[in-house]
Amino acid sequence: MIRKTPRKLPGRREDGASTKAQILEAAGEIFAEKGFDRATGKEIAGRAGSNSAAVNYYYGGIEGLYAEVLVEAHRRLLTYDRLVALAQGPGASIDKLKILIGLIAGTITAPASSSWVLRVLSREILAPSQAFPVLLQQEVLPKKQVVAGLVADILGVPVEHPAVGRCLLNIVAPFAILLVGNRQLLSQVLPELQSPEPGPQTAIIAHFQRFALAGLEAAAAEIKREAH
Repeated sequence: MIRKTPRKLPGRREDGASTKAQILEAAGEIFAEKGFDRATGKEIAGRAGSNSAAVNYYYGGIEGLYAEVLVEAHRRLLTYDRLVALAQGPGASIDKLKILIGLIAGTITAPASSSWVLRVLSREILAPSQAFPVLLQQEVLPKKQVVAGLVADILGVPVEHPAVGRCLLNIVAPFAILLVGNRQLLSQVLPELQSPEPGPQTAIIAHFQRFALAGLEAAAAEIKREAH
């Protein structure tokens, strides 16, 4: 069973936030390089400049640490609080969704996208682990509900309408391809993904937005026609 809180050890001071953060960062790098199955607590602790007992103390073991790494990776893409603030802020839902797509597309296509965050998520998508339910419950489903609300408002239907799920799939699919796709292969087809200049990346982000929003507008029009 995955532990979500560290064990309390007698006499241990609770001032180890820095050590805990260093362990998580080192774990993210190693999980991205090797995957969960080939990583060890000893190697992670060594890279963090700590000892292997610290992994157990702060995370209850390597399984709990991996779950925390997954959750942290998803938060670095976009935090729930920032998503809610965007959704509840002023403006039309379609404009909010455009901003959201721009934020995520910008992160995934940025030159710094080779960091451990995206590689860890990519590995988990391709081969879900026992920690996936933690990621699903803590990050994926709550965020999905917020985005579904925006999509439902754009379509003019209840959030439970089947069209909402179909549209969400179309919105998420391009990001999933960029996450799990081999960057070297993708760059041969789309060399602009590797460009360090902002122009090509801006064009890709605008295209993601244009494609998704045009599809939603077409779906909304189809729903209205079917209702009459």
